[in-house]
Amino acid sequence: MPEIGMHEAKTKLSQLVERAERGEEIIITRNGTPAAKLTAIPRPNSMASIRGALKGSPAVFADDFDEIPEEIAEAFGIPSEQR
Repeated sequence: MPEIGMHEAKTKLSQLVERAERGEEIIITRNGTPAAKLTAIPRPNSMASIRGALKGSPAVFADDFDEIPEEIAEAFGIPSEQR
């Protein structure tokens, strides 16, 4: 794990953050003594978290789910016998 002095860390912060995002852990020192550790925050896979949140939940639809609202049917010119 590389150690970087405080002054160098301040001048190269964006580069150090990029390195951390790639998985590197960096120790920042003050007067040669470790003061902080720079690491990336893990990013969850957004689709995986949605699937996980919904796993095991039954799909529930409104009773009128497949009915087209009158104003939309008229806007698309759908005859009333097909609604």
